[in-house]
Amino acid sequence: MDFKLLLNSAVEAKNNSYSPYSKFRVGAALLTGTREIFTGANIENISYSAGICAERVAFSKAISEGYKDFAAIAVASDSDDFIYPCGICRQFMAEFVSKQFVVVCSKCNGEYKELTLDDLLPNAFEKLL
Repeated sequence: MDFKLLLNSAVEAKNNSYSPYSKFRVGAALLTGTREIFTGANIENISYSAGICAERVAFSKAISEGYKDFAAIAVASDSDDFIYPCGICRQFMAEFVSKQFVVVCSKCNGEYKELTLDDLLPNAFEKLL
């Protein structure tokens, strides 16, 4: 699958970032099983732990609208290096997707690579129920 459209949505989403402390803008675009896209941007807070990452914003928007089937997520930033979801976001995603869920990690020049959640989070803490 070509993830260019999804990545473009993530790039656009980073424009909504609220990152006055780190100055590190991140955007995410989540593709549902029915091909809808939910976007998110990182939102910082002066009480640092109260901030939320772009990936969790996108998932929270989709889940709160009743979506539970997800195909992929793309993540974009202004970095020359590949951007990857943080550990908290990886574990958060593991609650809702399979190990083969696609994570599109990108550089600011548009270069990207496709990984699975299992590539990024082997041996994830899994649901006990």
